[in-house]
Amino acid sequence: MPEEKRSPYELLAEKSKAIHIYHSILTLLHWDQETHMPPGGIGIRSEQIAQLSHLAHEEKTSKSYKKLLEELVNLKTGNLKAKGLSKPQKIIVREWRKDFNRSNKLPSSFVKAFSQLTSEASQIWAMAKKEKNFKLFAPSLEKIVAMNREKAKILGFKDHPYDALLEGHEPCMTSARVSKIFDGLQVELKKLLKKIAAAKKPDVRFLHRLVSDEKQSEIGHWIANAMPVDRDYTRLDLSSHPFSMSLHPRDSRITTRYLPKAFISNIFSVLHEEGHSMYEMGLPVEHWGTGLCEAASLSVHESQSRWWETLIGRSLPFWKHFYPQLQKILPGHLKGVSLDKFYRAIHLVTPSFIRVEADEVTYCLHVILRFEIEKQLIAGSLSVADLPAAWNAKFKDLFGLTPPDDAQGCLQDIHWSLGEFGYFPTYALGNILAAHLFSAFAKEHPDWEGRVEKGDLAFVREWLKLHIHQWGRTYDFDELAKRATGKPISEDAYCHYLKKKYSHIYNL
Repeated sequence: MPEEKRSPYELLAEKSKAIHIYHSILTLLHWDQETHMPPGGIGIRSEQIAQLSHLAHEEKTSKSYKKLLEELVNLKTGNLKAKGLSKPQKIIVREWRKDFNRSNKLPSSFVKAFSQLTSEASQIWAMAKKEKNFKLFAPSLEKIVAMNREKAKILGFKDHPYDALLEGHEPCMTSARVSKIFDGLQVELKKLLKKIAAAKKPDVRFLHRLVSDEKQSEIGHWIANAMPVDRDYTRLDLSSHPFSMSLHPRDSRITTRYLPKAFISNIFSVLHEEGHSMYEMGLPVEHWGTGLCEAASLSVHESQSRWWETLIGRSLPFWKHFYPQLQKILPGHLKGVSLDKFYRAIHLVTPSFIRVEADEVTYCLHVILRFEIEKQLIAGSLSVADLPAAWNAKFKDLFGLTPPDDAQGCLQDIHWSLGEFGYFPTYALGNILAAHLFSAFAKEHPDWEGRVEKGDLAFVREWLKLHIHQWGRTYDFDELAKRATGKPISEDAYCHYLKKKYSHIYNL
């Protein structure tokens, strides 16, 4: 159809799909960099990523894009101008406006420079982590922090510069609101941790017997294939750090990693990433290229991964069904190990240095530490040079331990090298939302334990599709929580879940 006969909405929808294709290519480049990239190609890959980021930003802030959007909606007030739009189209226009107004504040030159800096910094971070030497990464982090402060100023904020960065990951939150939630959560977690510390610990030695890569591969694909997903639309690969990426609801990929003496990590990594993947595959494909086919926020995304990894994947009904199968795969490792012993072992609670390997009770304390340090770095009250000492002091306060080196301390996460300030709080918020949602799921399905014990997981995914997946960005974090449960979000359900579960396991 000639452009002059097409509506502004149709033309903008086409532009939006083109922008999504740019981002799909960027995602593939990042995927390749993480899984297959030869070390010598990092320099040119950084330039490619920077250039594509620049082109995508130029397209979504172009004069032609703005002109079409202004025919649909008032960019300042949000009042619709276009007539005859359907309800989904109105929501799509609302999200187009929101994205444009945020993106348009950032100069393309800034986006390109930031992209190139972080692409290069991620490789420097990897080297620094390998060498256990923060000083190698410090100069890059100085630049990243400086650019994030500049980004916050450009985007604008009311109370704290961190709020401008947090908004890009969880629009419903401010640093003040997160602090209030985390303060209450930290009190409850410390109480529970103190009680567990005085209890008898389960025997976990059998979980740390050597398992070959071949057997790990069998385990990973076995648990992935047991999930209620169409395998034609997804695949499982290896990477140094498990992650999930999606190019389209019909093209979603996940990775896991093999720790020779921790096969259970492989299982929970797959469950976690499958949760992310199921969310992406559950989005309305007919709206691909718009906000209706995008996740509501990173907090909501994390709620889906933690739902499958912990609320289902660490539940006793789940293992009543799957443990006999796992015993057949690892007969030499699990022979004579009862289900009860296995179940207690996978719920060992003990302070440890690495966030991604942390147990349920201590996990959010790792997030709280990062949140508080990020705020200080962005506010300028903590210098990059003082970061390792500040990290170790806070870690000692929360866990009673001091990291033995930078690799197990402030260098363990890739996020800062990617410039992702404001991301970490979503991990804890995702746990909180997952438990909040699960309270409603359990009321609607009082027989859920019996069904999961029989290996029925499809109805679980259908509940999530109904309440979360199908809505894309129609509703935000707060709205999804209240619509599903009738109650505003709080840490109460999460704290209740942990106290009930671990009081039983540890006979508290």
